[in-house]
Amino acid sequence: MSFIETLPDAEHYETDRAALGYLPNYSRPFSHRPEIYAAWKQLSGALKATMDPRRYELATLAAARELRSSYCMLAHGSVLLAGHLEPDELREIAIDHRSAGLDEVDVAVMDLAEKVAGDATTVTQEDVDRLRSLGLTDAEVLEVVAAAAMRCFFAKVADALGVEPDARYGETLDPALLDALTVGRPVAQS
Repeated sequence: MSFIETLPDAEHYETDRAALGYLPNYSRPFSHRPEIYAAWKQLSGALKATMDPRRYELATLAAARELRSSYCMLAHGSVLLAGHLEPDELREIAIDHRSAGLDEVDVAVMDLAEKVAGDATTVTQEDVDRLRSLGLTDAEVLEVVAAAAMRCFFAKVADALGVEPDARYGETLDPALLDALTVGRPVAQS
């Protein structure tokens, strides 16, 4: 479940259980430093308060794929399934967003998020201008970059500590979709 021992009880465990209906594996390592977890949630909440929800999830998915974060792919893929995409659409996007039938804006958003996660020094003025030409404001470009950069923090912490995606993903997702979203660590066994 994790390379480090986690505390059996932490205040944020109850908050996560109440919000999600279970205690996610990613919550446990933060039992040693709940203030870091709280700061992450505050930053994430601030971004989600202004960013289009679907765009946030697509940017996050692109960054997670680049980072090879199964946990983030599965978690944010599940959010996309719950309100934005059909399973076959998500599977195609997870495999290759450029040939999945997305519109130009979505492709450009995912391209930028992928670049930020892979090597932010490769982002160019042309990348930003591409989004501007498609109607995004500078604030919206910032949101895409921030979503990808935030994903880097969370995915790297979880993967570096050996946190496996929750077993529920393996129990609830279609095998083909599960396979497309599992790009790094395998799902935990029940």
